[in-house]
Amino acid sequence: GQQRAEHPAPAGRDAPPMTTYRLHYFPESGNSFKLALMLTLCGASFEPVWTDFGAGVTRTADWRARVNPMGEIPVLEEDGVRFTQTAPILLRLAERYGRFGGRDEAERFEVLRWLFWDNQKLSGFLAAYRYRRAFTPAPDPQVQAYLRGRVDDFLGILDAQVRDRAFVVGDRPTVADLSMCGYLAFPAEEAGYDLPAAYPAVAAWLQRLAALPGWQAPYALLPGKRLPRTV
Repeated sequence: GQQRAEHPAPAGRDAPPMTTYRLHYFPESGNSFKLALMLTLCGASFEPVWTDFGAGVTRTADWRARVNPMGEIPVLEEDGVRFTQTAPILLRLAERYGRFGGRDEAERFEVLRWLFWDNQKLSGFLAAYRYRRAFTPAPDPQVQAYLRGRVDDFLGILDAQVRDRAFVVGDRPTVADLSMCGYLAFPAEEAGYDLPAAYPAVAAWLQRLAALPGWQAPYALLPGKRLPRTV
């Protein structure tokens, strides 16, 4: 079945051409959630294509030849054309729907700056830490301690950024917010962070995002067989 949002494109803007979307994903993927959320908030529907990440499908030569040579999830098909890498897809959708982009040159630069930071830092390290902690049987404690130390640093940076502003780049959400919330919107027990206690500004920012019309939580947007959890 398709996931459908309740909110159409904003009034006063020409609706974009009807595009058929298929999203290759697995439910625990924060990057998949970022794209599913962006499409939903923009009023677009998509066909979910569940991928057996836990069985190593994305590492097979066949899958890489057919779907994504980079071996990564998510993949978004637009009318049969495949696109990969979450950040540029978010920017592409922001341009198409006229939503969640920067309003001027300065804001566009800030959106890019935080998107690049998130990919390299917050999402990059939090994804690895959470996956090893919640979905692998015996993660190396020294590796986990290192990863958590890095995540702590990055959460502190985000906490400071949203302490005195509603969203990452000012008074309205952008794809920078949708990117940075990707791995923080999952159940708290997976990453093991008590955000309200440790990073209250981050927790309040997540609540503001969750109040956006059409918002849905990750596992509501990404159905299908789940990975067995170890915590």
